Amino acid sequence: MSSAITVGAGDLLTQRSFLLFLWSRSLSRFSSLIGVVAFGWQVYDLTGSAFALGILGLVGFIPGALLVFAAGNAADRYERKRILQACQFAEAATSLLLAWGAYAGSLTVVDIFIAVLVLGTTAAFENPATAALLPLVVPQGAIQRATALSSGAAQLATIAGPALGGVAYAVAPALPYGIMVAFWLTAAICAGAVRLVQPPAPKTASTPGDLFAGIRFIRDNPAILGTLSLDLFAVLFGGVAALLPIYARDILQTGPWGLGVLRAAPAVGALLTTVVLARQPIERRAGMRMFQAVIIFGVGTVVFSLSHWMWLSLLSLAVLGAADTVSVVIRLSLVQLATPDAMRGRVGAVNFLFINASNQLGQFESGVTAALLGTVPAAVFGGVATIAIALLWMKLFPTLRDVEKLE
Repeated sequence: MSSAITVGAGDLLTQRSFLLFLWSRSLSRFSSLIGVVAFGWQVYDLTGSAFALGILGLVGFIPGALLVFAAGNAADRYERKRILQACQFAEAATSLLLAWGAYAGSLTVVDIFIAVLVLGTTAAFENPATAALLPLVVPQGAIQRATALSSGAAQLATIAGPALGGVAYAVAPALPYGIMVAFWLTAAICAGAVRLVQPPAPKTASTPGDLFAGIRFIRDNPAILGTLSLDLFAVLFGGVAALLPIYARDILQTGPWGLGVLRAAPAVGALLTTVVLARQPIERRAGMRMFQAVIIFGVGTVVFSLSHWMWLSLLSLAVLGAADTVSVVIRLSLVQLATPDAMRGRVGAVNFLFINASNQLGQFESGVTAALLGTVPAAVFGGVATIAIALLWMKLFPTLRDVEKLE
């Protein structure tokens, strides 16, 4: 493991393989987020049912939960960029059928649910393969910067993707699906052109136990177990995204535009932080910095929960978005560097499942707690719980707390 970072952010952005990887990942994420908006609008237009929207989210989540072990094993058994290409071509084909159905006026709710199920299945295989491919397309000593740049591109998609999807749908219901086709085809072409900078681990004969090797590896490595479980529980309790519509309308007394600004604020803070981390990586006390970032995330949540001023709410959301990015970059860098290449797909699949579960269950937890305690007490409880979890995890996982360098 390198002890010093020798490749700058500017150098990385001139490297063909990393740029192709970045374009492939970014365009795929753009397409997914455009789809989230288009599917939601279309289903609500066709049904007028909030329950149908809830089922839509569930249909997208189920494949990842069911296929986590198979997808991770595939990422370690087969050529990762070919997995990306296969998934992205399948996603483009699915989007093409949706575009034709929307253009012809024949698209039904069942069609959309089937498409979301297909896209959820491809995402289950694409995400661990993408995560496992990143360390192989950058030079040694550049993982942290590459992770920051990749996270920044994802934040750009998070900000711009839904907006692009909404504008495109307003022009014509078929247009967002057409954009998704173009983006996913381009992503697949970029993935196919990637050339590895680091050699992949040699493939060995597969055994039935390989499917669950990722779980065993995480269980036997306290630092990785600590960082993944910390993220799971911090997001589970600390997320306030599900409560933003209530805050926008009833507490901050603003309209839909205000809700849109509130939703964008964490991504803006995250994007600015990725720029800083790409230029100035964390070079010492990385484990402690991650715990500090989670505590700041919790404090930002509490401040937002109690705020009745729009400017303070936006500032606190931007701060918690920035803190979350510091935590994410450290977590992903640590996991990538501590995991042998032969295991990265399976470990990445478990990480992907944790992230999805924390987001989905976190929304459920926020809604239930708000119904029982009230909106403000529920949000305050989430922030305080996040701080408490970070302090507890510092005691439970001293190996993680004492991590000094990432590379």
